Amino acid sequence: MVDIGLYLGYGLLLVGLAAAIILPLVSALKAPKELLKSAMGVGALLVLFLIAYGLSGAEVTAKYTSLGVGESSSKLIGAGLTMFYFVFIIALLGIVVSEINKALK
Repeated sequence: MVDIGLYLGYGLLLVGLAAAIILPLVSALKAPKELLKSAMGVGALLVLFLIAYGLSGAEVTAKYTSLGVGESSSKLIGAGLTMFYFVFIIALLGIVVSEINKALK
């Protein structure tokens, strides 16, 4: 009985993944200008990540070495953290500006 539930769950997961991938693509092909906006957003995030990667350091401490973290992994981790900080600050600024605009209207 448990096997049937697992297989049903796996099947529903595959259907959900297919829907999550295929339906936005179909919608984007109907409106190519929306696809361009999405591509610009992804491009902006890529540029932001490259900036974060350039700013991050590749320091490796003894603790990192004992955990199996090398220089490249340390740099990627630093870039991920820096990217998170950038996006968090941008989101906060967006919220503040939005609320100020709403209050002034």
